[in-house]
Amino acid sequence: VQLQAFGGGLVQAGGYLRLSCAASGRTFSSYAMGWFRQAPGKEREFVGAISWSGGSTYYADPVKGRFTISRDNAKNTVYLQMNSLKPEDTAVYYCAAERVYSDYVGSRPYEYDYWGQGTQVTVSS
Repeated sequence: VQLQAFGGGLVQAGGYLRLSCAASGRTFSSYAMGWFRQAPGKEREFVGAISWSGGSTYYADPVKGRFTISRDNAKNTVYLQMNSLKPEDTAVYYCAAERVYSDYVGSRPYEYDYWGQGTQVTVSS
């Protein structure tokens, strides 16, 4: 599976962005999809994830209520809608795919099998 994330950019605090992650291959629906981010000098951190069916979503506490993950299996694409952005959301955002055989969704980077190249999100104050 090859992943390509795009949609990042520069936005003012309080604004919004929608990231997309397009996947290659015909088995997209076999993967849970996650979003992670990494700020300069910090470790990569979990943002949120969605189960293979789209029926379950999980979010890290800092983004709960502001970010929403969705997926369209027919288009092999997962989305990250980010609202009410804060300067501390500034980071490179990565999408990742986790091969699953249930509705399980991981929150740790090592659980994911494939990674996109990342897209920069910068939130100005």
